[in-house]
Amino acid sequence: MFKRNVTDESGEKLRKKVKPLVTVALLAVLVCLVVYNGMYNIKEQQQGVVTMFGKVIRTDTAGLHFKLPLVQRVHKVDMTTHGTGIGYTVSPGGQNIANTSDGIMITSDFNLINIDFYLEYRVSDPVAYLYHSKEPEAILKNIALASIRSTVVNFTVDEAMTTGKSAIQAEVKAKMVEELAEQDIGLQVVNITIQDAEPPTAEIIQAFKSVETAKQGAETKINQARKYQSEQIPAAEAEADRIIQSAEAQKAARIAEAEGQVARFAKMYEEYANNPEITRQRLYYEALEKVLPGVKIYITDGSTQTMLPLEPFDSATETQEVSD
Repeated sequence: MFKRNVTDESGEKLRKKVKPLVTVALLAVLVCLVVYNGMYNIKEQQQGVVTMFGKVIRTDTAGLHFKLPLVQRVHKVDMTTHGTGIGYTVSPGGQNIANTSDGIMITSDFNLINIDFYLEYRVSDPVAYLYHSKEPEAILKNIALASIRSTVVNFTVDEAMTTGKSAIQAEVKAKMVEELAEQDIGLQVVNITIQDAEPPTAEIIQAFKSVETAKQGAETKINQARKYQSEQIPAAEAEADRIIQSAEAQKAARIAEAEGQVARFAKMYEEYANNPEITRQRLYYEALEKVLPGVKIYITDGSTQTMLPLEPFDSATETQEVSD
C-alpha cells in the first residue's frame, strides 16, 4: 500500500513537470508554423501584392517580408520584360509558324501584306495587372493588333516592306502607349519591331519580285542617263562658251569695222565738203580701180598722146583711156 502511494505521487509529479514542457513545445511548434507560413521572400525582379480579405493592403519589393497566416495572401508578380509574336507563333521546336488571321493586312494602295511584329512588354503596375482586368495579356494583344492595322493602312505596300518600317514601328508604339494608359491594365510597351513583311501568296511574291526587278532596271537606266548627262553637259557648256566667245569676237570686229568705216566716211565727207569736185573725181577713180583690178588706167584731157614714162597707145598694151 505504501509503495502504491509512492508510485502515484511520483507519477503526479512527473506529469506536472512534463505538462509545461509539452505546452511550451506546442507553442514553439505553433510559432514555428506561424513564422514559416508568414515569412516569404520577394525576388529581385518581382513585386508582391499583399491582400487581406480580398483588399490590397500593400505592395512589397525585393526582400524578406512577413504576412499574417491564413488571413493575408501574397501574389507575386514577375516584373521582367516579356516578348510575344504578333502575326506568328513559336512552335515547341523554336520555329515560327505564321498566323495569317493576325498577320495579313491591307495597305493604303489596296494591296495585301503579311507583316509580323515582335512585341516586348512588362508589368508597370502589379495591382492594376492583377485586378483591373481578367486577361491583361489578351487585351494587350488586341490593342497591338488594332494599332498595327490602323497604322499599316496608311502606308503603301512598298513602304511597309522597305523604307516605312521605322515609321510604322514608331507610330504603332505611340498608339499602344496611349491606349494602354487609357485602359489601365498595368502593362507597358517596351518595344515593338517588324520581324518580316512580304506578300501573302507565292503568286503575289513572284509579281512583287518582277516589280522589283523592273524598278531596279529603271533605276539602272536612270543612272546611266544621269551619267551620260553628266558627261555631255560639260562638253555642251564648253561648246556654248566657245560659240558665245566667237560671236562676241565677231561682234567686236564688226563694231570696230563699222566704227572705222564711219570715221573714214566722216573724214571723207569733210574733204568732200572742202573740195567737192576733186573728191568726187577721186572716188570715181577709186571705184574704177576696184571694178577693173590689174588694168592700167590713164587719165588725159583728150589731147595728150604720150606721157612719162613714154608708152605708146597701141592695141598690144592693156590700156583703157578715160576722158575727163
